[in-house]
Order: sequence, then C-alpha cells, then structure tokens
Amino acid sequence: MNQLPKHKKLILFDGVCNLCNSTVQYVIKHDKKDVFRFAALQSDVGKDIIQKYNIDTSKTDSILLYSNENGLKIKSTAALHIAKHLGFPNNMMVVFLIIPAFIRNWVYNYIAKNRYKWYGKREACMIPTPELRAKFLD
Repeated sequence: MNQLPKHKKLILFDGVCNLCNSTVQYVIKHDKKDVFRFAALQSDVGKDIIQKYNIDTSKTDSILLYSNENGLKIKSTAALHIAKHLGFPNNMMVVFLIIPAFIRNWVYNYIAKNRYKWYGKREACMIPTPELRAKFLD
C-alpha cells in the first residue's frame, strides 16, 4: 500500500452503490483535516487490500477503512472510525463503539444488504471531478 500517503486513511467503497457514493461525497465535504483518501473496492488498490486481508466480498462489500498504522477496519467499526474524524456532531457517533460489534454489524449488514434496492445502483464507478481527483487512488 505504498500509494497511501503517510498519516492518511483510505476509505474503500462500493463504486457502483449510490448510498456508498453519497457517503463518500458527505465524507469529502466534512473532512476538514484532509484525513481521507478514497478508492473503489473494484479498483486495483481495492483488490490488493481485499486480497491482502483475505476479505470475503460476499460478506463484506460496502465500506472498509484502511490505514498503514492501524490496518483494516470493516463494517460498522469502519463507519464509526470514519465519523470520528469528521468533526462535531459526526464525531459523537464514536460512542456507539461501546455497543458490541455483532449488534452494530447486524444493523449495518441489514442496510448493506438492501442498499441497492433502497438507493439504486450505477452502471459504473463514480468518476471524481478534476478538483477531487487527488483524493482518489486507483
């Protein structure tokens, strides 16, 4: 993962999922400290991390959080650790980490399982605007 700049965190997302793309747009808007970089799970970087961590994409296929320092976080844990860096009031969501992961992930999995039905799906991965291109890894 030598593409990821030091002290940055990489959000891997389902590039064809409308909910995931909206989430990425929200994170970009609220990432005032420029903590995050992004890549689609379908990208080469995404495939490398999936392979490195032996992720079963039939069970984990929406948002992953990777950093060189902390490795990989998945599902609700990834989402809450992302929120932690987005400033007030988003950072308050970190209190939900006290809830056991199996409970948080039950809710997360329910939403992830229904995301295409509820929010739709794109034909292809999102293409970032030229201004945002630097935040995306291939």
